Amino acid sequence: LLLAALGAQAVAGDFDPYRVLGVGRSSSQADIKKAYKRLAREWHPDKNKDPGAEDKFIQISKAYEILSNEEKRANFDRYGDAGESQVYSQHQHRQFHHFHEGFYFDESFFHFPFNSERRDTSDEKYLLHFSHYVNEIVPDSFKKPYLIKITSDWCFSCIHLEPVWKEVAQELEALGVGIGVVHAGYERRLAHHLGAHSTPSLLGLINGKVTFFHNAVVRENLRQFVENLLPGNLVEKITDKNYVHFLSNWKKENKPHVLLFDHMPVVPLLYKLTAFAYRDYLSFGYVYVGLRGAEQLSSQYNINVYTPTMMIFKEHIDRPADVVQARDMKKQLIDDFLSQNKFLVVARLTNQRLFQELCPVKKSHRQRKHCVVLLTGEGEKFAEAYEAFLTFAVANTRDTLKFVHIYNDRQPEFADALLLDEEKYRGKSAVVILERRNNAGKISYKTLEEAWQGSKEDNFILLDLLDQLRTDPGLLSLETVLADLNDELAPMFLIRWLYSTLDYISDCWDSLFHSNWREMMPLLSLLFSALFILFGTVIVQAFSDSSDARDSPPSEKEETAAKAEKNDTSFGKESNSRIPKKGFVEVTELTDINYNSNLVRLRPGHINVVLILSNSTKTVLLQKFALEVYTFTGSSSLHFSFLSLDKHREWLEYLLEFAQDAAPIPNQYDKHFLERDYTGYVLALNGHKKYFCLFKPHRSGDEGGTSEDYDSSLHTEARGKSSCSPGSRSIKNKLHKLSFWMERLLEGSLQRFYIPSWPALD
Repeated sequence: LLLAALGAQAVAGDFDPYRVLGVGRSSSQADIKKAYKRLAREWHPDKNKDPGAEDKFIQISKAYEILSNEEKRANFDRYGDAGESQVYSQHQHRQFHHFHEGFYFDESFFHFPFNSERRDTSDEKYLLHFSHYVNEIVPDSFKKPYLIKITSDWCFSCIHLEPVWKEVAQELEALGVGIGVVHAGYERRLAHHLGAHSTPSLLGLINGKVTFFHNAVVRENLRQFVENLLPGNLVEKITDKNYVHFLSNWKKENKPHVLLFDHMPVVPLLYKLTAFAYRDYLSFGYVYVGLRGAEQLSSQYNINVYTPTMMIFKEHIDRPADVVQARDMKKQLIDDFLSQNKFLVVARLTNQRLFQELCPVKKSHRQRKHCVVLLTGEGEKFAEAYEAFLTFAVANTRDTLKFVHIYNDRQPEFADALLLDEEKYRGKSAVVILERRNNAGKISYKTLEEAWQGSKEDNFILLDLLDQLRTDPGLLSLETVLADLNDELAPMFLIRWLYSTLDYISDCWDSLFHSNWREMMPLLSLLFSALFILFGTVIVQAFSDSSDARDSPPSEKEETAAKAEKNDTSFGKESNSRIPKKGFVEVTELTDINYNSNLVRLRPGHINVVLILSNSTKTVLLQKFALEVYTFTGSSSLHFSFLSLDKHREWLEYLLEFAQDAAPIPNQYDKHFLERDYTGYVLALNGHKKYFCLFKPHRSGDEGGTSEDYDSSLHTEARGKSSCSPGSRSIKNKLHKLSFWMERLLEGSLQRFYIPSWPALD
């Protein structure tokens, strides 16, 4: 052990990060980072094929790790190593630490089978890097699934799964599965992006979605894992009962249909992977020839039950458009066969992507490709014209010519751009020969002068134009710009939203039970924080309600009974001892002295609530007013005052003239003009915006009788009555609904009466 430690220290001592990066000891962090990027780009194993490029890249990474950390850099400058300290009491610990570091990075002393020099070369072609993964692997996962391994140096568990991984990787790659390897030590960003926080980890990638493998690492489990990644509706089981319906869907789906006949009871994984890769172009069915109920289908198409057979059906379901048979059906054979039969003979243009594939933009004079488009409609009325066009297409299809059709009512913009004389072709089919000039939608075209009916004359005219087009490209003399086609087969928004919701729920469910808890911590923290705030609010509200119930003022009846025992002369002394401090409401008298400060120059947003009273009703109304407005005293923008009607009647009547709808003012000939009683009126005055809101008192019986507008009658009650008389209770009832009016005032739903200026208070 001592010799090993000394040897490892000697190796570590020869390592100079400054020399590796080619910088001086006084270099700044910017210079070090610049040198690291330049060397890393030069010696990256994917770009530099030199045998020692990988070791050189590791040294560059280690050197940058030391020099980019100020503490490690200072330790290296002081002691010649990037350790924490060189205190003698920690000397033995550091000897082992250096031994471990030298063993990890240089490894030439021990030659373990999992070190960087002797790492299995079979994984090198599968190594993934972050940019490569994002730009190529993720888009490619929409065509084939990927099985990815996360590994690292010094991963003892990785050694045990290597034999199984090699076997499964070779087998699945031959079937069309993508294989990837991520080294967590060199690609930490990618490993973190994938959510892999430990090694070894196995995961699947399909349609850009990552799924982790959680079972025992054996061949059968890995194959089943990849198969479970695929959608379940890729391949339909076909028998004698449903094959006609399956093949007849070509018109609805606008796709050729593929039938695979095999003697395996389950659909082979190779066929499922092929169906996933070509799902946008073809529909797939599987016939188990050993099953009872498939004899008629096998005999109708003369199938050899001992040889796998693949058939493609297009517009005619009674005979296949193409057939391939092979005892050992390989992926390359299937791809070549399907790539030549991806489209119908006369495909319908249902979206812009299909239009671009069938009618590509010309790249050169020799690569001209023309499209013959049948503009027709749906229904039996147009069936004869379509069949004649299909027959013509079958007889004249070639590489530079594509035949397609389109429904005018589903793509009206496309049809209107090509058919200049709409009346001539209304209710009829038309044929257009076009050539796409660029990707912006510009085309050159020629429309057949007469409507297409499928007669022999129509066939001769179209054939003659196609022959002329071979030698004279200028035949397509008209030009126009086409808008993008509508996607006719796109699912509805509600269905797309439902699928997205189901995928999100599935992801959350999988994350809850299988994902690393480190990933779940933010979600759990958010959930528990929301629950804590919710229950905390409920508990605080409950205690607050109970406290308010204890401190609430007495009820109106109790207050009335208690106040009735006191006369007007004793109110000033006894009210202070009877009313608690918490229920105190500060109400000031509005006089000519404080008129400007309390009203005219009141701050913006502040309102002064003024009670109108007389000397005889002052005591009773103030008590009731305080009880009604007490719950609103918490607002700093509300001020409370009272105005003596005996002193300032003229000022009040001037204001009420601007609110005649709410409180009509009698003229001077009214015999009750001087007797009109305004006690109990409440004004909410906004001094800044020059408007006021008006509360009109109500009359009600002593026992809660009906209420009516108080100003509909004139009160001539004698002044000087005792507050305990029935008249005092009637006066109190004037403010019976003031609290509801205050709520509407704060809501801003009361009617506002504007005045040009505030009158003087004399």
